[in-house]
Amino acid sequence: MRFRRRATERWATARTLGVEADGSIRVADGRGAVLSLPISSIEVSLSGPRGASRWEPLAERAARIEQLPLL
Repeated sequence: MRFRRRATERWATARTLGVEADGSIRVADGRGAVLSLPISSIEVSLSGPRGASRWEPLAERAARIEQLPLL
């Protein structure tokens, strides 16, 4: 995943640590600093139809994921 705090900054890679009580995502950046970021500032990597890597906003990805009904 990658994030940026402001629209003028470059994207930085990070790893997810969890979800905060207010709904923000807790991440650790490349230097080990822990940050709480809103979902709107995070993008996740996915494979395109031909296998190429591309980025998608986390909010769009979360809205599209469906769970199968439990039997």
